[in-house]
Amino acid sequence: MTTDDPRAELASLAASLRVYLEWHQESGTIGFARRPRPETAAAEVAPAASAQVVETPPAAAKDAAPGTANDPPPAAAKDAPPAAEARHTRLPLLAAEVASCTRCALAPTRTQTVFARGNPDAALVFVGEGPGADEDAQGLPFVGRAGQLLDRMIAAMGLSPERDVYVCNIVKCRPPGNRKPEPEEIAACMPYLQEQLALVHPRVIVALGNTAVAALLDTKLGITKVRGQWKLYRGQTLVMPTYHPSYLLRPSPQQIEAKREAWQDLQLVMKELGLAAPAPTPRS
Repeated sequence: MTTDDPRAELASLAASLRVYLEWHQESGTIGFARRPRPETAAAEVAPAASAQVVETPPAAAKDAAPGTANDPPPAAAKDAPPAAEARHTRLPLLAAEVASCTRCALAPTRTQTVFARGNPDAALVFVGEGPGADEDAQGLPFVGRAGQLLDRMIAAMGLSPERDVYVCNIVKCRPPGNRKPEPEEIAACMPYLQEQLALVHPRVIVALGNTAVAALLDTKLGITKVRGQWKLYRGQTLVMPTYHPSYLLRPSPQQIEAKREAWQDLQLVMKELGLAAPAPTPRS
């Protein structure tokens, strides 16, 4: 509306402005974005350009495992993967520290410590319980019958056990008689494993069996309750719990079903990592 009376026009504008502001107040959109001053615009754009892109975990992984909700995500600086040079420098030093460790009662009974095998630059890490007799003798994890089955499982994923994965255990010394590690033994070894995983910085961890699941996720739920479900290690790294290969080797009525379920779990890992299913081997 136009008028020759400037006071009437001013009153009309004031009324329109009042209606506009009341609408914003009711809708909760109070405030106006300010255009950055020329001298500050460049400074505000620069950090955004250099910010690290963080991948969003799948929806299933947002529900962290019981016990992990109280474990806050690391600071942004800690989320950045370590440089390859630092990783390859620090891991041998950490292995040497483990080799001289006497923190728990397992030290006097071991032949040698068992640190890891595989590629520390890999995106996928398998974590088991602890060394057995074969591992204690050779100083490498998963080299006995269970390790041979694990390697076949890895190969079925279309991956190389030497080049594409990193394999380690919760404890680095063999418990006598291959018994389950005691809580104090796990507690003594966990700082080593935590630094190990921080240096490798995998995209996905496969937790093999009850001991690995309990230690990594701080849960008392058994493997049958959590397998096949995405969890989070320390609020950050995706974890897929599944059966330990030694369990899959035990003759039982559930063995065939357990093997099928373990393969389903690994297929979820493959999907997360963008791995294509390997072509079936033709029968001769």
